[in-house]
Amino acid sequence: MVNTTIQPSRHPLAEYIHRLENGQALLKDSPQNVIEVVGILKSYGVILDQYSRNLIYIADHQFLILFPFFKYFNGEFSIDKLLRHWNHNRTNFEYAEYCMKSMLWHGGGELDTYLDTPEFRNNVEKVIQAKFKNNFLMLTLHKIFPEFLPEHMRMMSYYSGLGQFWRVMADIFLDLSDRYDNGEIKSIPDVVKHILDGLVKDAARPITYQVKIKGEVYEVIPKIAGLTFLMDTAVPYVEAIFFRGTPFPGTISYNAQSYQIPSEQAIFTYGALYADPLPVGGAGIPPTLLMQDMSHHLPDYLHDLYRQTFREEDDLLVQICQTFQKSMFCVTTAAIQGLAPHPLDTINIEEQKENRAYLEGWMDRFKTSQILTVNN
Repeated sequence: MVNTTIQPSRHPLAEYIHRLENGQALLKDSPQNVIEVVGILKSYGVILDQYSRNLIYIADHQFLILFPFFKYFNGEFSIDKLLRHWNHNRTNFEYAEYCMKSMLWHGGGELDTYLDTPEFRNNVEKVIQAKFKNNFLMLTLHKIFPEFLPEHMRMMSYYSGLGQFWRVMADIFLDLSDRYDNGEIKSIPDVVKHILDGLVKDAARPITYQVKIKGEVYEVIPKIAGLTFLMDTAVPYVEAIFFRGTPFPGTISYNAQSYQIPSEQAIFTYGALYADPLPVGGAGIPPTLLMQDMSHHLPDYLHDLYRQTFREEDDLLVQICQTFQKSMFCVTTAAIQGLAPHPLDTINIEEQKENRAYLEGWMDRFKTSQILTVNN
């Protein structure tokens, strides 16, 4: 009888390889994990909706403005909102910009490639000339520093791209919550399947960017560029935010002589899957802003679960961060399944071998992550 199953993996994280091969997730399935993951993704979906709207507003209306003082107001400025803004009674849109800048810095995907093409540069030049048609000072600045304004528009392109990506993810997470409330989501594999189906559904969704100047529309990233949701925003986002990230000020030395930061961006491990939840709440820790935002939108069932812990709400942000990491391992599971060279349940021995090599490559990156902690 021909063996149709390859031998068990000897990788240090073989348990998780076998989980994936057997239709399970990186996060173990349990009733509490389901409650935590669905609840936190409901809160995250609400926040992503707000983040995406602001990023797209900035890209569409604050481009080529050197000092955009009111960019967080989405065009609805008022003294009351300004006072609440100063009192920190607002959504922390700075975290959205942190993610955008991390994606811009790490690059990846065809979006990053397109922003260095002559086509993009030509499109941007038309925008610059139209925006500053009668502004001698800005046109002179552009002539003296020809890379300054194009680099600004590259950043605006990432504002728009990340905003479009988060628009889709917000809908996926909010739909997940609705399905859970209706009794359709009962396990972690159900959660992963819902996310994967959402990613596949919008995989080919075009990523475009246009701006309007004096009633005329200018293409910055046209549809003909062929940029799509999955490969050109989702995958680079996972790489930049889930894995690489950036070193958090105050937790690590930026002194080059101390060698605490790797010299290569490709081996950074400061992303969401690696971060220690305990520093959450400290100054200069970007995820703190996200955890604070999510704390205002927790569903009652998740908030009640946190209140039952030993410290109750004294370490609420840390608990949110721990739950958020659980949810991100579910999202990563969906990404791994969707990008696999073959279906992970294939019975073809050669396809199994290719999948095994693919999964072991992922597990190499998870060795120093929080994967063991979230499953403890």
